[in-house]
Order: sequence, then structure tokens, then C-alpha cells
Amino acid sequence: MSSTLPADIDVPAGAEFHKCALQVNPAHYAATYRGQRPAGDDVDYSTAMIDRAVELGISVLAVTDHNDVGGVRAIQAAARERGVFVFPGFELSSTEGIHVLCLYAPATSEDQLNRFLGEFGLTVPGPSDVRCGRSFSEILALVREQNGISIAAHATNKKGLFKALDGDARAGAWRDENLCAVQIPGRVGDLPPEICQIVRNRNPDYARAHAPAPDLAIAVVNAKDVAAPDDLADPSATCWVKMSEVGIEGLRQAFLDPGSRIRLEDPVPEKHAELVEMSWKGGFLRGTRCRFNSNLNVLVGGRGAGKSTVIESLRYVLALEPLGQEARTNHEGIVGNALKNGTQVSLVVRSHRPSVAHYRIERTVPNPPVVRNADGDVLNVSVADVFPAVEVYGQHEVSELARNRGKLTLLLRRFMAPDESFASQKRTLAIELRRSRENILRVQEELADLEDRLAALPGLEATQAQYREAGVEEALKEQAQLVREKGLLDTAAERIATLRESRAELEQMLPIDRRFLSPATQGESPRKDILADADQILAKLSSNLAEVVAAFDAALGEAENELRGVMSRFSTHSASIQAAYEQKLRELQRSEIDGEEFIRLRRRIEALRPLSERQRILERQESELEDRRRNLLAEWEEVHGAEFRALEEASNRVTRELARRARVRVEYGGDREPLFSLLRDKIGGRLSEAIQTLRAVARLSPIGLARACREGAEAVTAEFGIGGVQAERLAAASPETLMLVEEMALPSTTDIELNVSSHGEGEDWQELDRLSTGQKATAVLLLLLLDADAPLVVDQPEDDLDNRFITDGIVPRMRDGKQRRQFVFSTHNANIPVLGDAELILGLTPSGEAEGGTAQIKPEHRGSIDVGPVRALVEELLEGGADAFERRRRKYGF
Repeated sequence: MSSTLPADIDVPAGAEFHKCALQVNPAHYAATYRGQRPAGDDVDYSTAMIDRAVELGISVLAVTDHNDVGGVRAIQAAARERGVFVFPGFELSSTEGIHVLCLYAPATSEDQLNRFLGEFGLTVPGPSDVRCGRSFSEILALVREQNGISIAAHATNKKGLFKALDGDARAGAWRDENLCAVQIPGRVGDLPPEICQIVRNRNPDYARAHAPAPDLAIAVVNAKDVAAPDDLADPSATCWVKMSEVGIEGLRQAFLDPGSRIRLEDPVPEKHAELVEMSWKGGFLRGTRCRFNSNLNVLVGGRGAGKSTVIESLRYVLALEPLGQEARTNHEGIVGNALKNGTQVSLVVRSHRPSVAHYRIERTVPNPPVVRNADGDVLNVSVADVFPAVEVYGQHEVSELARNRGKLTLLLRRFMAPDESFASQKRTLAIELRRSRENILRVQEELADLEDRLAALPGLEATQAQYREAGVEEALKEQAQLVREKGLLDTAAERIATLRESRAELEQMLPIDRRFLSPATQGESPRKDILADADQILAKLSSNLAEVVAAFDAALGEAENELRGVMSRFSTHSASIQAAYEQKLRELQRSEIDGEEFIRLRRRIEALRPLSERQRILERQESELEDRRRNLLAEWEEVHGAEFRALEEASNRVTRELARRARVRVEYGGDREPLFSLLRDKIGGRLSEAIQTLRAVARLSPIGLARACREGAEAVTAEFGIGGVQAERLAAASPETLMLVEEMALPSTTDIELNVSSHGEGEDWQELDRLSTGQKATAVLLLLLLDADAPLVVDQPEDDLDNRFITDGIVPRMRDGKQRRQFVFSTHNANIPVLGDAELILGLTPSGEAEGGTAQIKPEHRGSIDVGPVRALVEELLEGGADAFERRRRKYGF
């Protein structure tokens, strides 16, 4: 299976991390400033620099010579066609002696760069270390006016911000709002304690008004001087910056949100399952292709633009069933009206387990999905086999789930430690309990029939006694004995017939199916010889059993023939005494005694007497089956108890991970509605009071309820407080109903409490039942956002959320989790793509009338907010609270 991206997927996927060296010097630098031997001419040096960058995976360089831009052109020329972007720029020294890196758009010409230098008072061509005519603050402001980006260079060194200034001057420079980033030699934690406190925004004298992260006053980068190609290998020379398009705006957005967009160490993504690309043939989105980013994807667009169609298309192609009834109705409506019959949805996914592989899932409405491998071959697998656990929630579905404690338990199961044994044991026990029930009912049914038939035996035997007193039995003794013997021979014939039925069952299992051990099934197994031995064992067994069947046939045939002979001899003997019997009958008739009636009576009695033995056998079987069932029920309870304890541990873990935001508690067998539905269906009549009483029982055991019902109405009343006619009705339930009751595994339910207090206030925990609709949805969404391997897809989660909870609770979880899990959201709320710093924003644009209209994602509307048209679309379409707008203002630069 190929693990590479399919070749036909070339749509941009939004922001991604680029390894950047932001302080590369031209060829002369080492000789001019370090007294080292020249590193060759500009062309050789630049080629070697780009070669080394490509080798190290560096895709972005910034050329920053002292007071000069003459070396930029050579490095840009070497980088062309090599996939390396080059920011032109220069390094300045302020009037205070602080060094500043000034970077400009890659397309900025050398003439323009020289004009920028002139604005700083540097009009003499050539590199130099003289100070420019501007202060540190003035440099920052002017670079911004020039649409560039400024970085305080080697801030901890002699000519850096922290060394060149002190006291109020240093604090004022540090707090300058035009300062975008500072360059440090390694990790923030390795800085000297005093500087570390300032950088972490923990020194009130240096506190910056708009810190970009809770524990970071300003963006920090590693970008030490690179004077030779091998300097690029120094960890302090590079950092990683996330951008959709490599440009000044990409850097600006990264510096405004370093927590999301800057890494000082290689941001190796955690492996997780991913949606890669989706496309439509036909329907409302016909001709549209939608490439996904591996982190946070946000769909935006006006009403009717197709956002929900994208979400429900994902659900449809993945063959996922909505969890809520309202969500199901909405899903079916979109499939029927927006996708329509004949539309094909195609989805490429990447799986990481057991190894990295790509699959293409195709589904044409209304047919089931087809799974193809990377080579296009159709696989005999389901979607869940190759891409399990993905979660898709439609509009208001999160809120709908919040109203169902049983459905919340399904969400909680995601956090249970993987254990297939629970499902396997439950399946096995459920089958065995069903068989146990069926076998007991079969035996009881036969016993009931026998009891009905044997009920006549005492009366028949009493009548026989009267005949005996009248001397009839003695007179017809030989004929009566003949009747008894005929009954015994008939029973022998029945025994042989039963054995022939067993023989037919054995024959149906032969020959034994050995195709699963065939060479074609084994493939390239290195242990074919061992598997071949297993095949030979089954072949030998099949052959031996065939011989057994043949011997069985022969034995049965011989027995049947011999029994026919016995029956023939018996008939001959019977005929010899028939004349004497008829003579006796005539004599009895003269005495007004019906001898024939007596013989019929004997025949009936002899036919019933073997049933008594059968009754005793069945009673023993019933006892054994009930003993076995009790053991099965004990195992049933044990496995459900173990599963609940695992679920409880998952709830505890979730509560720990959601510390101070939400806490989760599960109740064993909390959902009693399946039991109540069973009682209504199987017993019927008025049960409302009984059900209401059972609903209030603190700990309700279906097994205990069934036992009390078997003991009678008084036991039902004593144990559960149900009285009168309803107790009698429960006690009169059929054996099958009571067995179904005790097989009932009541689903566990989940309760969530949400801390509704504002930041900085004391905790205020409220249960779901006491929360607003928005708060309920917030609690559930916090649960959904916890770490998982599979993607999470939610349609307009903000519809039911309070703005404060989005910014305080949802967005932080989203930002933290998106490096480890893929998110796809559609939204109208700016907080999600802006504060969440979406790596990919996809803007949908509708056209045409509703019935025959379409929607598309224009190329310019794919990317992060560092892409101008995307940023403009976000400003136009989305809404947010006051805090969101302030954060947006800083990110957009207005």
C-alpha cells in the first residue's frame, strides 16, 4: 500500500510549517566582519548555501547584511527553481546601538530596498557597521510603514535589546507595539532568569499590553548569523514558521500568534488519521474539490453557500449514522435535495494504523460506499475497517446529544482503553443466553404438553381397576399383554428414527470446509508447512467422519431391517391368538361387558406410560438448563460490571483533562427506558404507576425484578413497593418475558457538570439539567475536543454556544488539540477561525437559483488569514464578540 499522497491531489492545503533561517549573510560577510577567508564568489557561495538549505529541509531564508542589500540578488538567483523562498532585507543598528533585522516581501526590488535604506539615513552603498540615523522605536515604526517586518536581533548579546539598554529605556523599547519579534539563541527556558521573566511577561515593569500568548510577551525566533553554509546546521540558526503563503503577511500573522505558528524545535506532527481531499460529481457542489489541512479547517460562507452540504457529504461518504433524530432528518434532507441521486462523492483519507496508507472512498447516491487502495483497486472492506472512529456532527446535533444522557455515554466510550474482549464476551454471552432461553422454553413447552396428556392417566388407570375387579383384565390378559408389547416395539422404532435425524445433521456438516487453509488464502506465509499440517488434520477428520456416517447408515439400516423382522414375527404371533381374543370378546358381550373398550383403554394407558419417563427426563433437563442459565447471567453481570468500571475510569480521566471546565460522572444502568418498553410491549395493560415506581428505585436490577415476579405479587410489592393489580400483572408475566427482563443490560448514562464561573472567579458547578442550551452544548463540545486519533467534524458549533464559552473554553482546547488531531468546522463566528488560528479557511460561494444552483470554493478563498482575499472574506462574513474583534484588529493590522 502506497503511503504517498495520490498524484492527482494538487490543491493547496493551507498553512504549514516552513523551516526558516532568518539571518543569512552574503558571501563577503565572514571575511568582512570575522576576518575569515573569503568563501568564494557570490555565485559559488549562494549555490552552496541553497544546496545546504535544501539538504537540511530549510525552505525559507532571509538575507540581512549590515546596511546593504547587494548580496540579495545572488542568493535569490540560486534559490530560484529549488523550492526555497528568500526574504530580502538588511540589518540596522539604531542610534542606541540596538541591532534590528528588517525583512521585506520576496518580490521587493533591489532599488526599492536601497530607497528603504535611504529612509534610514544610509545613502552610502556597501556594507558597514555604522549606526543609522533612527532610534530603535523609529526603526520599528518606519519598517511597518514600509510594509516590512522587524525583529530585534540577537537580543541577549552585546548589541541586542537587553544589553544595549537598561532601566526605563529598555522597558519602553520592549513595550513598543511595533516590535514584532525578538531573536534568542535557544529555548525561552534557557534564557537568563531576569530575561526569561521579561520574555514570559511575568515582570510587571516590562508587561506588554497585548501579549500574543498566556506565557509569552512577544514572538521569539532562533535566527543566529549564518556566514557559511554549514552554519545552517546550528539549531540556533533556524526556527519553524507556519504560513499559507510565504510572505510578509505570513510572518506578521505568525508573530501575532506565535503559540500556534512558531516553533523553535522541529514540530514533528503526531500521527493521526486525516481527511485529505474531497470532490463532487453532480449535485449542489458539482465540480468542487476540497483539500483539507491536517490541523484546523474552517468552512465559511453565507447562508445557503453549501457549508452543511460539505459536512453531510462527509458523513454520507463515510457511511456514518447521525446520533440525533433531528440530525438524521436534516442529513436525509441534504442527501435528497443537495446531493441527489446519481451524485458521486469522493474522499481520500490517510490512515496511520497499522502503517501509513491512503484510501479513496467513493459513494454514489443512493448506493453504499466503495473503498479503493492507492492503486485504485476496489477492496473487500468497509469504511470502518480502514478509517474508524471519525466523528461528524451536524447543525444542532451537539445540542441534541446534550439532552440524551445515554448518547453522552457513547461519546465517553471513545476514552475507554481499547479492549475488544468486552464486545466479544457480550456477543458470546448474548448468544448463549438466547439459546438458553429458547431451550428452556422448548423444554417447558414440551413439559406442558406432556402434563396435559398425562393428566388423563389417573382416570384411565381407575377405569382399568374397575375392569380388573370385574375380571375382564384376567380374561383378556394375553391380549392386554400384546398391546403393551406392541407399545414397546413402537418406542424402539421411535428411538431408531431419532438416531436417523441425528445422522442427517452430521451429514450436512460434511465434507469439512477447508478453503480457509488453501494455498491461495495463505499467500506468502513463511509457515505454509505448519498450515498444511492443519489442513491434513481436517482432511483426515472429514474422511474419518464420512466413514462414520457410512457405518452409521449401515448400522441404522441393519437395525431397521431386523426390527421389521421382529415386527413381522410379532404380527404373526398376534394373529395366532386373534381368534381366541375374538371368542373372549363374544363371551364378554353376553355378560354385557365391552372387552374391546377395555383393550382400547389398555392401548391408551400403554401409550401414555412412556411419556412419564420422558417427563422425568425433561424435568432433569429443565433443572440443568436453569443451572446453566444462572451461571450465564452471573457472567453477563460480571462482564457488564467490568465494562462499566472501565467506563468509569474513562470518565475520571476526562474529568482530570477538563480540570476546572467540566467534570463527568457515569451511572451504572442509568437508562431504564429499554426495560420499561419491554414491560409495556410484553405485559401490556396499565403499568404507568409500576413503571413510575421502578423509575424511582435507587438501584434497579432486572435480574432481581424477574426473580421477584416469579415469586409472586407479594414479593413484587415487598421488594419494589408496587401493589394491587399492577403487581399481579407483573407476577403473571410469561416465562419468556421474565427471561428477557433478566437478559436486559441497562445502558449506563453520563452526566456532565459545567463550571459556569467567569475567569478568575470561584468555581460554580452546574449539572446539565440546570444549564442553558448553549452551556449544555459547550459541555459536550469540550468532551468532543479531547484528544483522539480520528478527525472531528462539526457543523456550526457556535449555533448553540455562548460567545464567552467559545473564547474561554472551546478555542483554547481547539488550539491545543489541533496539532494532534484534525478538526473540520463550519462557522459564522470569527472566534473559531481567527482565535483558533485555522490553518485552512475554505470560503464557499453560491451561484444560481436554489433548485439548479451550485456552490464553489474559489482558488483565492483557500488559505489562512495570512492570505489577503481569505482575510477579506472572513471580515465580510463572520461575526464575533468584542474581545474577538479586538484580537482580530491586531491580527489584521487595523
